[in-house]
Amino acid sequence: MFEQLDNIAERRRLLEAQLSDPAVIGDAARYRATAKEHAHVARLDELYSAYRKAQQDLEDNRLLLQEETDAEMIELAKADIASLKEQLVQLEQDLRIALLPKDPNDDKNILLEIRAGTGGNEAALFASDLFRMYNRYAEEKGWRVEILSSNPIGIGGFKEIIALISGDHVYSRLKYESGVHRVQRVPETEAQGRIHTSAVTVAVLPEAEEVEVDIAPNELKFDVFRSSGPGGQSVNTTDSAVRVTHLPTGLVVICQDEKSQHKNKAKALQVLRARLLDKMQQEQQAEMSAARKSQVGSGDRSERIRTYNFPQNRLTEHRINLTVYQLDSVMLGKLDEIINPLAVHYQTEALKVAQ
Repeated sequence: MFEQLDNIAERRRLLEAQLSDPAVIGDAARYRATAKEHAHVARLDELYSAYRKAQQDLEDNRLLLQEETDAEMIELAKADIASLKEQLVQLEQDLRIALLPKDPNDDKNILLEIRAGTGGNEAALFASDLFRMYNRYAEEKGWRVEILSSNPIGIGGFKEIIALISGDHVYSRLKYESGVHRVQRVPETEAQGRIHTSAVTVAVLPEAEEVEVDIAPNELKFDVFRSSGPGGQSVNTTDSAVRVTHLPTGLVVICQDEKSQHKNKAKALQVLRARLLDKMQQEQQAEMSAARKSQVGSGDRSERIRTYNFPQNRLTEHRINLTVYQLDSVMLGKLDEIINPLAVHYQTEALKVAQ
């Protein structure tokens, strides 16, 4: 591992020089790529410097133990040695994680797809609650949320809602959210106070650039029709809704939220590209594909990655056996206390494979 780090300081200096080079500054794509690599290399350089300093401090304290005769100084040296050993273990772990191959999608924006599963109207209402939770989390992170498509029900829920979330490292934070989310609570319409169980599926897809997914015009079929919904200007009066079908795969996307047929067509293609990219990546990685299918499933209440129990204010993350009794806080967008342990878990699993 450390052979990779011997020249890290020199690489950092080279990248810093490039970031000051007018030729690089004038090329937006090259500058972004250089700045991204510099951030990664700087992090590695800082960790490696801290690791080497801790190693040197440990060696100095061991030499002190051999030469020192004062009892108090010996005890201080022993305490420092114990502390430095712990630091070295943690720094080595941090370095190994930093050196893991990066997920190429980590820096991308995402398409967040939330669909009501088992539970009827209560599932649709919870789909709305989950979207609100992710929207608040995005606000905390300074991300932008744009609804691309939605299928609302009359009482405030969604059968389906698709949104584009844009910002820094969105996919790296939300990629663990794909799966079935189960809710246990008393519906507002339940007169006798009985707890109902419903399920909602969440899919997180990295946004696809046009260069990543090549779609030939003859592979697409477009249909236009009148939007369905609560009505209003242009709604239900013009053929503004768009259905796009990708003929080779059979994938279908419908967008009808905009009054403009042109805007709905653009959003539908955006969603289609993301789904095609996801399909391509899943086919390339058969094992990951199997894992994703087992997470997302069919929306049945028996398949779940997470359970939200409102009567007990309890959230259970089944993949890592994590339970927190702050569900109210999580629903307000405080998701990091769930996402951070998940990230650590999957980094640890990746380290086991790498070793």
